[in-house]
Amino acid sequence: MNLEKVVFGFFIILALTLNFGFFIGEFDNPEHHNVYELFAVIVVNLIATVLKFGDRTQMGALLLATSLVADLQLLVAAVVWGYVLHISGTGLDSMAMGSIVSLAGGAMLANIVSVVLLIIETANLRR
Repeated sequence: MNLEKVVFGFFIILALTLNFGFFIGEFDNPEHHNVYELFAVIVVNLIATVLKFGDRTQMGALLLATSLVADLQLLVAAVVWGYVLHISGTGLDSMAMGSIVSLAGGAMLANIVSVVLLIIETANLRR
């Protein structure tokens, strides 16, 4: 068993499951989406992105691209959250929460693609 591949797979799957945990709940209800959970999702996604650097295969490039998309959407979600709380003065209303959860949903879709690519790559190694 290759410990590097275990750690790599662990962070990719953890990124997806944390993202799902943040995404689930009433779409526009701020009480169902924790800011610390979003922070954890961002940190784990960034770690997963760093782990994807160095793979020079086409599959590695696709994995990195999906991770960068997820990172971008999660960082924008955090910026929107910070903006509505500290700059706009409107507070965290249902419209803002909907935007944040939508961005996290897009990141979750990118993480799903990443996990599917990882499964395909693993299945191809056995053949």
